[in-house]
Amino acid sequence: MASRQLALDLKETMYLALSPELTAAVNEMSTAGTESRGEIFTRTEVVEFILNLVGYTSQKPLYKSRILEPSFGSGSFLIPIVKRLLISWKKDFGKPGMMAINNLANAVRAVELHRETFESTYLALEQLLQEEGFATRTAHALLDQWLFQGDFLLTPFKQQFEFVVGNPPYVRQELISTPLIAEYRKRYSTVFDRADLYIPFIERSLSLISKRGCLGFICSDRWMKNRYGGPLRKLVAEQFHLRTYVDMFETHAFGSQVSAYPAIFIISRETSGPTRIAHRPAINQETLAHLADTLTSDSLSIDSKTVRDLSQVTNGAEPWLLESSDQVAIIRRLEQQYPNLEEAGCKVGIGVATGADKEFIGDFDTLDVEPDRKLPLVTTKDIISGEVRWRRHGVINPFEDDGSLVELQDYPRLRQYLEVRRDKIAARHCAQKSPAQWYRTIDRIIPSLAKKPKLLIPDIKGQAHVVFESGMLYPHHNLYYVTSAQWELRALQAVLLSAVTRLFIMTYATKMRGGYLRFQAQYLRRIRIPYWEHVPKSLREELVEAAIKRDISMSNMAVYKLYNLTKEERSALGGHEE
Repeated sequence: MASRQLALDLKETMYLALSPELTAAVNEMSTAGTESRGEIFTRTEVVEFILNLVGYTSQKPLYKSRILEPSFGSGSFLIPIVKRLLISWKKDFGKPGMMAINNLANAVRAVELHRETFESTYLALEQLLQEEGFATRTAHALLDQWLFQGDFLLTPFKQQFEFVVGNPPYVRQELISTPLIAEYRKRYSTVFDRADLYIPFIERSLSLISKRGCLGFICSDRWMKNRYGGPLRKLVAEQFHLRTYVDMFETHAFGSQVSAYPAIFIISRETSGPTRIAHRPAINQETLAHLADTLTSDSLSIDSKTVRDLSQVTNGAEPWLLESSDQVAIIRRLEQQYPNLEEAGCKVGIGVATGADKEFIGDFDTLDVEPDRKLPLVTTKDIISGEVRWRRHGVINPFEDDGSLVELQDYPRLRQYLEVRRDKIAARHCAQKSPAQWYRTIDRIIPSLAKKPKLLIPDIKGQAHVVFESGMLYPHHNLYYVTSAQWELRALQAVLLSAVTRLFIMTYATKMRGGYLRFQAQYLRRIRIPYWEHVPKSLREELVEAAIKRDISMSNMAVYKLYNLTKEERSALGGHEE
């Protein structure tokens, strides 16, 4: 009890430098529930795998190095760390004695915010040390040096570490108190957009690794490709080396089912170079031990089928390219040679979000408003077949052509329709922010869009599902659309249905369960195409014909010609080489 009280006293001393408001916020988090803490248990086999990848093995004199666990929880990483450390130490020093404190005191630093978890893990480690022959007094002295109960992101450290390992907490910003997230933003440049808590944990941990030291984490892979991960990717690209990446998607890496899409990454403080990559290993001790040997070997066997080296994975703040090297080479070449979709004269957008679909959307013919206050609406269900089959839904349009809201007194039927539904419409967040504009849809409606020919693309699909709409309907918010004043849309449809587009989406988009891809605007805009005037007439006709027939094979062959793909590049896309 005395040792644990000392740890708490240290915590209180550290927080004297914080404002009372911040101290209260930290104390609140220290007693929060599991969801607020983002605690996930990593399987022992995976922990041992990560320790092997970073080189924290008992064959080395580990007591001469320092290791940090920034969020130790119930000890999934910390207990195996201590076991390896003791094996290494005993080889050189034999039985535990008072000298153990001098040899081992600086070997471990570990932080845990949650008080009860800290105390239970403290007791587990105390028992472990006693079983290994350490006297109670020596065990307490070591644990008081090793363990700290507090907020890792606010904890001062005087030293750097050869190793930093763990599973950082996955906590959404909305679960963190306002003063605390504001303080994190002041201290950490990577707390950008809607970054989850594990992002500043990675930044802080990277700042603490020594020269040629390395970090080994398992956590969500979202930051590697999405918007909020940009600043952290830039930091890694400019100052570190992404040494190893192991995709753990759809593996049983944790003690319970989680919604995150995990990956293991090893980042070292050294000159950047190729990244060694593996995908979805079986979670058993033998497989992971063999894989760790392969991933850490000096050279990679030419016939290796499970591991490969990739160059140019990191590139500033750009999403990481983690596909096969030949596919990455295709992406890089097309990016250098062709403009992106919008530079080539195409516009990418998303349909209207109303915030209250049941109130704003209904049967077009029976929506009781003035004729110019409703628009025919197309949804994903209207295009399931690959062609538009309108189910006669309509959406209320409260906007003038210039983007301003209409005056309800000028439209008595619209006013009556909205007033009947006012309670639900006015309860939306956007309405509460601007009570005078309570009847606006979340997104502005631009009536002229309905009259433009467009390509419609649902967000989540296993394959590209691109449907031509001739210019009669307004898209719903679960549809992205592409319009163009330069490109013939039917020809563009063939390009978007092709293996080349799938490669762009697969490379830049985050993964979804079941192998589905996200055809969102941010990824569609990355697609590269030639300028329309550079496309030969015969090839234009071939693209249009392929799209009208919805013949994917024909689309691929025409698109291969469009990009002048070599035999090797076609093969890399799974296409014909001839």
